[in-house]
Amino acid sequence: MAACCVEPAAARSHSGLKRRRVAVGSTEQYEETACRLGKGSFGAVVKARHRDTGLTVAIKRLGAEHGGPEAALREARFLEDASGGGANPFVVGFHGVVRAPGTLDLRLVMECVGPSLHDLLRKRPRGSPPLPEATVRAAMWQLLTGAEKMHAARIVHRDIKPQNILVGEGHTVVKICDFGLAISTDDRPPYGPAGTLWYMAPEMLLEKPDYDTQVDVWSLGCVMAELINNGTPLFEGFYDQGQLCAIFDVLGAPDDSTWPWFSDTAFATVVMPELDVQRENRLLELFPETKLSKQGFGVLSGLLTCNPDKRLTAAAALKHPWFAKVDALELPKKVDLLLRLPKRQRMRAVCVT
Repeated sequence: MAACCVEPAAARSHSGLKRRRVAVGSTEQYEETACRLGKGSFGAVVKARHRDTGLTVAIKRLGAEHGGPEAALREARFLEDASGGGANPFVVGFHGVVRAPGTLDLRLVMECVGPSLHDLLRKRPRGSPPLPEATVRAAMWQLLTGAEKMHAARIVHRDIKPQNILVGEGHTVVKICDFGLAISTDDRPPYGPAGTLWYMAPEMLLEKPDYDTQVDVWSLGCVMAELINNGTPLFEGFYDQGQLCAIFDVLGAPDDSTWPWFSDTAFATVVMPELDVQRENRLLELFPETKLSKQGFGVLSGLLTCNPDKRLTAAAALKHPWFAKVDALELPKKVDLLLRLPKRQRMRAVCVT
């Protein structure tokens, strides 16, 4: 399991989001069920029902060690801005903040979507055929579209991974969730490392203090590779240096011509001379044309470019010819072994309530 790196609270206490009042309701408005949707170091997410409307929602409780009420309000602002009040259908919807009566226990009320992409991929029967490329393309179109809108709002998620991507009803939509580690690029650097090791961009692993939205694009490249590989992560390192070695073993170590900034890092000047580091890019060996088309590989290699200045942005990736025709998304359901995609159906977002 990949390790999660959390930036110290003191380093992320100030948000570049506009300060505004957040309406706080009461937990008494909702009836929580025994269905737990997720649990981790952050706390827990449970399914609940609004007593008056009957609307099914997800309620996230933050653990006390994750900043208390201030952290909850901060994440609420990021989620509200990233979802655009429903204008971004590929980010989980935000319904508000509630408080347990007589306490300072704040909880986030969100759209109830479905299982994580991680769980869906892991539950596929062993020996299942790879996802069709059309399915990978449809999922990536949705995720990149969600990221493009999020980045336009100057929000960096910093922890995109299959566990933080939810699959909606009918398995026709994917949505980015969990903005607990998000930052705004309106904040001045330095920014500290944060996220989950296997999905962290090289510049973050190298502690580049002024990284930006491109770290999310790298993470999406890792997600794309995992979709193609039936749920197997592409880079599985241990600790920061081990993760960099895992990346360079596939993509080759950068040099002055490919990433001048890298050449002056401590990893390049102190660590690499002691290692037998791969210099050639082997990504095509792992994703030959029998596994991924030339156009699909162009997107994958563009997302997984070590130099963030040369890496595709979410907006640029969406303009790639690979996305010229996008079918409706239909991810596998339970024991489905083969996927049937409508040939000429237009792309649509399914909003789950």
